[in-house]
Amino acid sequence: MKKLILVVAALGFLAAEGPALAASTNAISVSATVIGTCKFSSATSTLAFGNLDPTLATNATASMSTNFWCTKGAAYAITNDTGLHNSGATIRMQNGADATQFIPYTIAYTNAGTGLGKNTPVTLNVTGTVLNADYVDAGAGSYSDTVTLTINP
Repeated sequence: MKKLILVVAALGFLAAEGPALAASTNAISVSATVIGTCKFSSATSTLAFGNLDPTLATNATASMSTNFWCTKGAAYAITNDTGLHNSGATIRMQNGADATQFIPYTIAYTNAGTGLGKNTPVTLNVTGTVLNADYVDAGAGSYSDTVTLTINP
């Protein structure tokens, strides 16, 4: 009988607590996108040919380097415009003392690759050439131009 009283008391106690509550869940989807981007380490660089001597029968060359970084794994392409004093697709420097005088030149660089991340910059080496035939009859003076490089991921 004692057992029966204990069982009835336990059932009464459980019934007094009320119905059991049901649990519920919610799954949160989390996402983000790392964008492909590229940035040059500096805004300007200089490609200086120095003094061009018309008495020499050699082409003039110059080189420079600049650094940039791209998002890790992002394919990039580098392009350049044709400068401030171009004639069609021909890149030219203009004589500062005589705006009718120009010397054409070319630039070359590796224009594509894959980014290695912000903490691993890439060095871009640029080489320029002025053909002797293009400056042998040029007027004396300082020649200059500005070419803009653009990097796109």
